[in-house]
Amino acid sequence: MRASRLVTLLLLLQNRGRMTARQLAEELEVSVRTVYRDVEALGAAGIPLYGDAGHAGGYQLVDGYRTRLTGLTADEAQAAFLAALPGAAAELGLGEALATAQLKLRAALPAELREHAEQIQERFLLDAPGWYGDADRTPHLTAAAAAVWARRPVVLQYRRWRAPEEIERRVEPYGLVLKAGRWYLVAGGPSGIRTYRIDQILGLRPLEEQFVIPDGFDLAGHWNSHLADFRARLHTGEALVRLTPEGARRLGVTPTGDGWTEARVPIESIDHAHGEFLRLGADVEVMTPAELRDRIAETVRTLATRYEGGPWAEGSSDRGTDRPHSSPCTRTCV
Repeated sequence: MRASRLVTLLLLLQNRGRMTARQLAEELEVSVRTVYRDVEALGAAGIPLYGDAGHAGGYQLVDGYRTRLTGLTADEAQAAFLAALPGAAAELGLGEALATAQLKLRAALPAELREHAEQIQERFLLDAPGWYGDADRTPHLTAAAAAVWARRPVVLQYRRWRAPEEIERRVEPYGLVLKAGRWYLVAGGPSGIRTYRIDQILGLRPLEEQFVIPDGFDLAGHWNSHLADFRARLHTGEALVRLTPEGARRLGVTPTGDGWTEARVPIESIDHAHGEFLRLGADVEVMTPAELRDRIAETVRTLATRYEGGPWAEGSSDRGTDRPHSSPCTRTCV
């Protein structure tokens, strides 16, 4: 542990130049006293560094000195490929390895390229998950990743949407995929290759034996085929709609002018399309299929009746002192 910390301290000074003992302590998550001892140990090992006292003081390496301690460990090499996704690296238990790998990569770069790499990190950030909804709980992600890496089969207890809802199954984990902030396990099993949501795994028990991935299997290729098949099964119908300019924008349709735009859009089902088109309100008119148009018309009539004759309608005899005055919340508002 200390040897790793000494290397990290050395790389910090090489990459950033002068740093105070307090700055080093914050980066290494140790005490200032520990930094003093580590600096002494590096000096005793022949590393040419020196410290200046005072307000503008700090530790730095002698000009021109560069360490050759830039070889990556196995964990750091894995983490380097997740450099664009620090959150994902942390979830997989590789957060610290990623930070060390980045330091080593910077140390190996010429000064001008190192500056460019730092500017990229300062100016670009990838935040994959969507805006709405809390992050999924994935307590079995680390164990799944370990099984993928070691090529060990596992016994899954899994919750699915159809009956029986909870199943137990032996699978061979081929790889992990992070899609829109959600982790998926791609694994072979008795029914072929299947995809499992990590947050729906109730239990995971690794087995001692190892497995061999089938010849020709490619994780990226399989995932692309999985997505194409999913979309083909998802959109089984089509609707003809008229859209206002705002409706076209919200639905991702190119408007044909300042008025209404007619478009054909794929739909998953009558039930799903019913809810999706209602979200657009008066900015959409469904022309076909007739079943979908009738369903939306029936819903609109129900809503009109409900809101026109509701207890808070103008002139309603049900209006009274129980009406909420300041907030529509029926539960604690935040």
